[in-house]
Parts: sequence; structure tokens; C-alpha cells
Amino acid sequence: MKHDWQQLMNMSGGRNIVIEKAYIPDLDIHIEGNFSMPELMTLSSDDQIFAARFIKSGGSIKEMEKIFGISYPTVKNRLKNIAAALGGMDIEMEYRQPAMSVLDKLESGEISVEEAMEELK
Repeated sequence: MKHDWQQLMNMSGGRNIVIEKAYIPDLDIHIEGNFSMPELMTLSSDDQIFAARFIKSGGSIKEMEKIFGISYPTVKNRLKNIAAALGGMDIEMEYRQPAMSVLDKLESGEISVEEAMEELK
């Protein structure tokens, strides 16, 4: 199955792919519409493998050096390039936003410290 996905990405030549149908065989569910590709899937196969391995290593650059036989600066540059390719994907802000909103309300006096602690749980 992995190879099918990589072949599809190679055939697209880096062009945008829109998924129109999805099927979940175990549940016999058909879904139709226009769905964008997840941003991680727009990376090259090599970058997807590198990013997945980095995640599996727990973010260890030392382990990445050993696995790929490359230097620390090369690992850092590769990760920086992958991050740049995912430019529109602002995960940090998506996760920080609720917390920042609570802190803003606390700072403005809209809520108490106890209420803020409860909201952040």
C-alpha cells in the first residue's frame, strides 16, 4: 500500500492532488467530496520517510545521524527544509491558541487564576 501512495505522488509531479472519493472497506462506507491532501503527504517520499523516522526516534538528532550516516548540520538543514515545505502548517499556533486565549482572559481580569487553571485542564 505504501508503494501505491508513493507512485501516486510521483505521477502527480508535485502538483496538487484532490481526493474526491474515499472508501472504508471494513465498514462499507463510501465518502464523496473534495478533500485536500494532508500537508505531510505533499512532501517527497524521501522527506516523508525522514520526518517519520525523526518522529520515531523521539526527535533525537543523534539517532538520525547514526541511522542516515549524516552529520548534525545535515540533519538540522534537512529538518529546516522539511519545515519550510510545510510552511502553511502552523501546528504550534493551533495548539497554543486555546492556552493563549485563557492567558489573555486571565491577564485582562476576565477570569480568576482558578478559572484559568480549570480551563487549561
